Amino acid sequence: MTSSELKYKIEQAGHEPYFFSRDTMRFFGDRMSNYGVRETVITTNMGETEIAVYELYRRRPVKHGLRDSAYFRKDTLERCFKERE
Repeated sequence: MTSSELKYKIEQAGHEPYFFSRDTMRFFGDRMSNYGVRETVITTNMGETEIAVYELYRRRPVKHGLRDSAYFRKDTLERCFKERE
């Protein structure tokens, strides 16, 4: 799956309306071409055991060294957050 396909699916599901907006991406100095997608399993900060997610990762850091990944559940496409290590 490409980052554009994931973006389309998330927007169609009605989740994260501002995450991919042009203004938000411009604010962080980002573009869709800087993103990659991989499937992985994480433990969320909500105490759930391992869940399958799509990881939207940045290939290169953007403004202020921001390089964190965003995680979206594979079953609902809702955004979730990885438990801190």
